[in-house]
Amino acid sequence: FYDECLRKYGSITVWRYCTEIFDYLSLSAIIDGKIFCVHGGLSPSIQTLDQIRAIDRKQEVPHDGPMCDLLWSDPEDMQGWGVSPRGAGYLFGHDVVAQFNAANSIELICRAHQLVMEGYKWHFSETVLTVWSAPNYCYRCGNVAAILELDEHLDRDFTIFEAAPQESRGIPSKKPQPDYFL
Repeated sequence: FYDECLRKYGSITVWRYCTEIFDYLSLSAIIDGKIFCVHGGLSPSIQTLDQIRAIDRKQEVPHDGPMCDLLWSDPEDMQGWGVSPRGAGYLFGHDVVAQFNAANSIELICRAHQLVMEGYKWHFSETVLTVWSAPNYCYRCGNVAAILELDEHLDRDFTIFEAAPQESRGIPSKKPQPDYFL
């Protein structure tokens, strides 16, 4: 992203503003009290949604701890908690999900963070869903991407899409930095 901003705008100013804004984004969201949306997954330090609300989000993401776990943890076919091979966050099993969902009256954990070749993937009897929305990740993975749309009854509809053809993407021109990025 840094390189893309530098290439497109000729300086790192846009990148710097984006990283500052990131420090103010929500760590998670709840849809109709039933769907918990998070980038990565769960944390062994968090049992309730109120514990997430208490995290001071306006900071750089630490290398460990609850905030880090919410961003970098992954579901795994196992029991309990495991060490993540990524070096940040944890692996969490179906029993951890069942416990968290029951404690918080959650029906579904919706997350991203892991490449899914088919665009989306269900885990643990449809209690966790990974949605991946970057087609042909890194211009080399050949995966499709997905968007999950929920209606007013929380019925799910997936839209699957492929990357734009290479010839339609073109090479972005090196533009002068817009005046609004001072």
